[in-house]
Amino acid sequence: MSAPIVIYVPRDAAALAMDANAVAHAIERIADERGLSVQVVRNGSRGLLWLEPLVEIATPEGRIAYGPVAPEDVGGLFDAGWLTGDAHALRLGLTEDIPYLKQQERLTFARVGVIDPLSIQDYAAHGGLAGLKRALAMQPAEIIDEMVTSGLRGRGGAAFPTGIKWKTVAGSPSDQKYIVCNADEGDSGTFADRLLMEGDPYVLIEGMTIAGLAVGATYGYIYVRSEYPHAIETLEAAIARARSVGWLGQDVHGSGRQFDLEVRKGAGAYICGEETSLLESLEGKRGVVRAKPPLPAISGLFGKPTVINNVISLATVPIILAKGAAYYRDYGVGRSHGTLPFQLAGNLKQGGLVEKAFGLSLRDLLYTFGGGSASGRPLRAVQVGGPLGAYLPESQWDVPLDYEAYIQISAMIGHGGLVAFDDTVDMARMARYAMEFCAIESCGKCTPCRIGSTRGVETIDKIAAGGADTKQREQQVHLLRDLCDTMMGGSLCALGGMAPYPVLSALNHFPQDFGIESPQSAAHAA
Repeated sequence: MSAPIVIYVPRDAAALAMDANAVAHAIERIADERGLSVQVVRNGSRGLLWLEPLVEIATPEGRIAYGPVAPEDVGGLFDAGWLTGDAHALRLGLTEDIPYLKQQERLTFARVGVIDPLSIQDYAAHGGLAGLKRALAMQPAEIIDEMVTSGLRGRGGAAFPTGIKWKTVAGSPSDQKYIVCNADEGDSGTFADRLLMEGDPYVLIEGMTIAGLAVGATYGYIYVRSEYPHAIETLEAAIARARSVGWLGQDVHGSGRQFDLEVRKGAGAYICGEETSLLESLEGKRGVVRAKPPLPAISGLFGKPTVINNVISLATVPIILAKGAAYYRDYGVGRSHGTLPFQLAGNLKQGGLVEKAFGLSLRDLLYTFGGGSASGRPLRAVQVGGPLGAYLPESQWDVPLDYEAYIQISAMIGHGGLVAFDDTVDMARMARYAMEFCAIESCGKCTPCRIGSTRGVETIDKIAAGGADTKQREQQVHLLRDLCDTMMGGSLCALGGMAPYPVLSALNHFPQDFGIESPQSAAHAA
C-alpha cells in the first residue's frame, strides 16, 4: 500500500478565521468518499495572510501551494488532480518559489509553516535543538559572549542589546533567577509573536532554556495576552510534550542542568507589555509601571534577577547558537544586526509577515511585498512601530530600516509592525486616536502620561473646532507641542514617553489636516 499523500492545512488563528478547520474537514471527508489515502497535517502559517487558508500538497517535486482555499473549493480541487500538483485557478506553484516568500531571509521563522508545530520529531528533523546541544557543552560566560558578538538587540521595541542584559543578570548573585518571555503582543498591526508561538513553539522553549543556562536561571514564564487562546493552547501542549521527553525539568537532555517553565495569561491591559508592569502582573498585582532603578536584571520578578525578552528575541537565540554569532551578525546594516519579521497591515493588498535583514526600505515592504494599497488609491502615510510609532510620509519611505536611521528621523522600528493608510486618511483624527489610546491605556502612575494624554485629546479637539480662526489653532498647536515635550521628558515609561511621536509626526508632516499651513508649521516640518 502506498504512503498517504500529505496535505498541509494551517492551524494558525488567521487561517482559522478564514475557515481553515472546515477546509481540513472537507479534505478528509472527500478523500474518504473517493477512497483516496491522505494525511492532513495542521501546520503554522507561512505568513501570506491574504492567501489564507494556504493549503500545500507534498509532491516529489516539493510542496505545491493552493490558496486561498474555501471549503466549497475542495471538491473541484480534487477533480482537477491537486493531489499530484495539477493545474487549478487556485494553484500558486511551488511554495518556496512564491516571490513573497522567495525574497525573504527566514532565520527565526525558518520552520514556521513548514513543520507540524507540536511534533517533536519534526522540530528535531528541521534543525531544532542544535543550539541547545551546543549551549550544553559551553560555559555560561561563553554563551553570553556568543550573544554579545551576534549583535542581537531586543525585538520588542527598545532594541537593547540582548547579550548585555543577560550579562547583567548573570553577574547578579541570587539564590533564584528567572527568564520571562514578554508575549503580550499588543501593538496595532503586529502578529509575529503569535505566528511563531502557534507555528514553532519549541524554538521559544529552546531559546528560553538556553537563556536559563547562560544566566543561571532555573525557571521561566511566558506571559501571553488573553486574546491569543490558540497560542496559549499550543504552548501548553508543547511544554507538556517537551517535559515528557526530558527537554525540560530537573535533567535537561541528560545534562544534570535544571530548567522548567509555564504559561501565564495576561488580562488584556496594553501597559502590561511594558516590562515592569508585566512583572507586577506576574506577581498577581495590578499592572502598574515600576520606577527604575532597580533594573529588572538586578531586582525583577519577586525581587530576583530576571531576564525579560520578547518572543522574537528568545526565539532567535537557538539559530545564533546553532550557526554561530558571526553567521547571524553578518545579516543587516550598521548596528542593526540580523533579521526582523516585519508585519504588513492596514490598507495593503498583501498583508502578512516578511522576515528580512535590516537595511531594506519601507517602500520595498509596501510595494515589493505589500503590493500597494488594497483600495487602489495612493498610499499617504505609514505608522511604523505600533500605536506609539510615528506616521511617516512618502518622503521618508526610502530611509533604510535601521534602528539608528529611524531615530534620526524621530521614528522607531519597534516590533516591526506597520499599518498603511491611503490618501483618504485624516491625520488629525489619527493624532487624536494616538492620544486617546494613551489616555485609555495609561496605568495612571505618573502625571505626564495620565493627565497629559487626556489634555492632549482635548487640545486636538480644540484645534479641530478652531474653524476659520487660524491664530487660535496656532495657539493650540503650540500648546500641544509643549504638552508633548512634557510627556516625552517626564513620563515613567514608553507609553507616555512615546505617545507624542505619532502626534508630532502628524503635525510635522501633515499640517494641512490640522489647518495650520503657516510659516511656523513649515519651520517645524523642516
